[in-house]
Amino acid sequence: MSVEELVARTRARLAERERRVVPEGPLVQAAVLIPILDRGEPYLVFAKRTDRVGHHKGQVSFPGGIVRPADASFLDAALRECEEEIGLARAGVEPLGALDDTETFATRFVITPFVGLVRRPVAWRPDGEEIEKVIEVPLASLTDGGNFRVEEWERDGVRRPVYFWEYRGETIWGATARILKQYLDLVVGTG
Repeated sequence: MSVEELVARTRARLAERERRVVPEGPLVQAAVLIPILDRGEPYLVFAKRTDRVGHHKGQVSFPGGIVRPADASFLDAALRECEEEIGLARAGVEPLGALDDTETFATRFVITPFVGLVRRPVAWRPDGEEIEKVIEVPLASLTDGGNFRVEEWERDGVRRPVYFWEYRGETIWGATARILKQYLDLVVGTG
């Protein structure tokens, strides 16, 4: 699938569905961006967190973070965090829409994920404090069933599927993998 096909499908499928929204409550509100890059084929961008951060140490995630009172919107929070964490300028992102809110099970967050197209070249600048490195993953690797597995885990008496993607020695799992699975199911029908 070309970048333009992915962008058109993303925009259309996000616009035609009703998004699941978690009402405000005890969960900490966060927002992330799923950046789509054009590298001759579509790539998605992830950020590997350092071992110094307060939550999700060493995990591979989408860039983003906690929504602050000064943020104009959840999208603004995601874009601000992308700029701070990995050096992705807000002006370089074309927002395509939002996925369903996703709760974390262990750390009590609710994440609002946005999808955005990055048209300009970016010189990644991981901040080194929260983010160790930026990982670009070809969409084709994410849709290759050989890189994906599902395990059943139990937490608080509830069994849930836990998704895993492997890419060049890195593992995408947890809430990030659930967001990724929702996105891929929506736009390419994987899983």
